Amino acid sequence: MEYQYPMESDWSTEEIIDAIAFFQAVEKAYEKGIQREDFMAAYRRFKEIVPGKAQERNLCNDFEEISGYSSYRTVQMAKKADESSKIKM
Repeated sequence: MEYQYPMESDWSTEEIIDAIAFFQAVEKAYEKGIQREDFMAAYRRFKEIVPGKAQERNLCNDFEEISGYSSYRTVQMAKKADESSKIKM
């Protein structure tokens, strides 16, 4: 799929790269699965960039709208999963 990832205009290059890595981790969870540890590391970094719930919700809703993949459901599944498990949506 080709689409633009949601991002904020005031992010640094590093923040853009790391936020995209989180969205790519969500894609990977849907497409082939991802280790919980790897996913949660990407999510923790994303939360450093986007600490507010409202901004997170807006970005994740934008991502779901263009990709069809739910960041929220992926995070919820990852939080409930065993530490060494693989997440597959």
